[in-house]
Amino acid sequence: MFFIFESKEKKNEFIYLWREFKQSKPDEYMKKTLLLLFTLLLALSAQSQNSLRLMTYNIKNANGMDDVCDFQRIADVINHIHPEVVALQELDSMTHRSGQKYVLGEIAGRTQMHAYFAPAIDYDGGKYGIGLLTKEIPVSLKTMTLPGREEARALIMAEFDNYIYCCTHLSLTEEDRMASLELIKDFAAAHKKPFFLAGDLNAEPESSFIKYLQQDFQILSDVNQHTFPAPAPTETIDYITALKQNMKGFTVTSAQVVNEPVASDHRPLVVVLEQK
Repeated sequence: MFFIFESKEKKNEFIYLWREFKQSKPDEYMKKTLLLLFTLLLALSAQSQNSLRLMTYNIKNANGMDDVCDFQRIADVINHIHPEVVALQELDSMTHRSGQKYVLGEIAGRTQMHAYFAPAIDYDGGKYGIGLLTKEIPVSLKTMTLPGREEARALIMAEFDNYIYCCTHLSLTEEDRMASLELIKDFAAAHKKPFFLAGDLNAEPESSFIKYLQQDFQILSDVNQHTFPAPAPTETIDYITALKQNMKGFTVTSAQVVNEPVASDHRPLVVVLEQK
C-alpha cells in the first residue's frame, strides 16, 4: 500500500506521531494509538473540504506488462489514490480483442465511480477511445473530435460546480498536436471556471509542443518524474495541466507519479490541489 498525503505538513506530522508511537511506554499506549489512528485517517482521507485530487492514467485496456488483462488491478490503483476525477486513455468498448467488454464500465464498477466514454475510432467490432471516471455526476458533458493522421483523436470534458476537467490522448504527430491545441484553446475560452486538461499528450517537456502549450497552460504535474515505460520510466508524456487565466483560487499541494510498474505500460499521475 502507498499513502498520498494532502501536504508535506501532514506527512511530517504523521511521521512524528509514528516515531512517538514506537517509543511509547505501556501506560501511554492507548492514548497514542488513538491519536495515531486519527491522524492516519486524516492522511488517507479521500478529500477534504478544500482539496481536489486529480488523476490521469493511460491504462492500455488494463493489459499489464505481464500480459495479463486485470480490471481489478487498475481499479486497485485508483482506489488507493481516492481521486475526485480520473482521465483514462486507451479504452475499448465492446471490441473483439477485449472480449466485447466495456472496459471503462468494468473499472467504474470496481471503483464505484461514474463512467463517461468518448469514442475516437471504430475498432474491431466496437469502439476505442478515452474516458472519465468521476465521484460526482457532472453538471454537463461535452466531447469533440481532434485530428490524428494515424488515428482520429478525441477530447471529453466534464463540468462540475467549481471546475472543468478534460481528458485527451493526442496524436503521435506534432502537427496534429498543434492543431489539437488550437481547438482545445478555443473550446476552453468559452468557460470561466478553472479548466484542467489531462492525459497522454505524446510529447516530452522539451518538445516544441509542450513549450507552446505552456504559453496558455500551467503544468501541474512534475515533469521530472517520468511516466513511460512503466517498468523503468525514461520519458514524460503524461500531464495534468490548468488554463492559466482560470487558475485563480487553486494551489498545488502535491504532485507525483505513482510507483506502479506492472498494471499498464504507463504510470499514473496524481495532483492534489487546495482551493482557497
